[in-house]
Amino acid sequence: MSIQQSDVAYTAVATAENGRDGRVATNDGQLDVVVNPPKELGGSGAGTNPEQLFAAGYSACFQGALGVVAKNVNADISGSTVTAEVGIGKNDEGFGLIVKISAVIPNVDAATAKELIEKAHEVCPYSKATRGNITVELAV
Repeated sequence: MSIQQSDVAYTAVATAENGRDGRVATNDGQLDVVVNPPKELGGSGAGTNPEQLFAAGYSACFQGALGVVAKNVNADISGSTVTAEVGIGKNDEGFGLIVKISAVIPNVDAATAKELIEKAHEVCPYSKATRGNITVELAV
């Protein structure tokens, strides 16, 4: 379900210059990075790229969602990590993305870890935004 503008608690603002081969910065100065296409896409690979930025945001958001669902069932996720792998490739409409989310949750058994990441995938805002648009694989 979508939220309304009146529900917004925070808005991130970033501006890109020169697209995938330039610079992107947030209005508060917290992020200011050079972006370049990776070598695999014919670029210099000298800076970061939109896929890395998306992977960073998705993994952080998913880790937060994991914390919420773990708290609801009293699961210990201390020492856990979430890794997002974001792939880009050609599709019928130009290019598309694919994501693999992997979680390492050392203090729970495999079945509990699987259940936690599936629940986190239901509540994570990035997962909600991508659902039905791109393939997202979950792994523990």
